[in-house]
Amino acid sequence: MRMGAVARLKSIFDNETWFDVALPEVTADPLKFRDERKYADRIKDARARTGLNDAIKVGYGKLEGAAVVIAVQEFDFMGGSLGMAAGEAIVRGLELAVEKKSPFVVFAASGGARMQEGILSLMQMPRTTVAVQMLRETKQPYIVVLTNPTTGGVTASYAMLGDVQIAEPGALIGFAGARVIEQTIREKLPEGFQRAEYLKDHGMVDMVVHRHDLRPTLARLCRLLTRSPAIETASKPVPQPAISAQIASAADVAPPASHA
Repeated sequence: MRMGAVARLKSIFDNETWFDVALPEVTADPLKFRDERKYADRIKDARARTGLNDAIKVGYGKLEGAAVVIAVQEFDFMGGSLGMAAGEAIVRGLELAVEKKSPFVVFAASGGARMQEGILSLMQMPRTTVAVQMLRETKQPYIVVLTNPTTGGVTASYAMLGDVQIAEPGALIGFAGARVIEQTIREKLPEGFQRAEYLKDHGMVDMVVHRHDLRPTLARLCRLLTRSPAIETASKPVPQPAISAQIASAADVAPPASHA
């Protein structure tokens, strides 16, 4: 069962509370693309259906008392595809992690690059890779959680660059589809090929973790990689009234606003 971006953030941040990170505006339909429908109409429908501006939502808050930036891909928004807006979201999240000297966690779920944006979509692959390296130079952790599915250009860029690679059980993870690979190499692929457990057995991911255990696992990894002591926090999230908040810049951060 897929987990939406907002639900995912609620499940990780302390007290289900975080700041929404304000993301840069991009041109909505740079190529004026049209297939059976206008790309602009597809974007409009996806926004209405998900309540998100694009396929990635970024939050800044606390995880077991320690500051962390988290980005989540929403697969229900055009298959979580990577376009200009999603690329900007990843880059902005990584920049904020650099500014705040905090770990960055990304939950990947995507069918790959967004074909309606052509080369502008493919350009997000090197852009996000450079941003990951920028975080790495500050010696802050970059942790990737691969969820079902993570494929295409996302797998070929920031989704496989983590200091620690985590996958959810049974997640489909790969670049090309199994059928395409079989037709190319003219061989039958092993059972379970491109699933999380197979990739762990063959060294492509570090651990397979059920989503019920992700919060303590991520908190432990962040403490370990930043050499920070454990901070006493409430073990269960306490629901709070919904209050909107955004980060326009890192300097404006105040106590976290609540999301319900």
